[in-house]
Amino acid sequence: MYLAMNRFKVIKEKAKDFEAMWVNRESELPTVEGFVEFRMLVGPEAEDHILYSSHTFWQDEETFVAWTKSEAFRAAHSRNRAGKSEPMTIGRPSFEGFNTIQTISKDGNAS
Repeated sequence: MYLAMNRFKVIKEKAKDFEAMWVNRESELPTVEGFVEFRMLVGPEAEDHILYSSHTFWQDEETFVAWTKSEAFRAAHSRNRAGKSEPMTIGRPSFEGFNTIQTISKDGNAS
């Protein structure tokens, strides 16, 4: 399993707009080979921003990389910016990618 994570420092006054952009978007992810699950998380609040993090789970790093090189990826990311004249975030998202080294399931099985 591979986790692709982006962290966003969202300007406090833009938090509701940021959330609406994600919740109301059309996603092609369920149709992409290797895609497992997407989550958008909201985290702690700082003086000038609220931290958000998107987590996308993939079968493996190779399927994630293939998606980032696809037309579907380019289309999804151009839609997120369309018509947005004022920034909603402080800086660009911070990307981190992780490969799974251990999994423990609810039933106690480990791999």
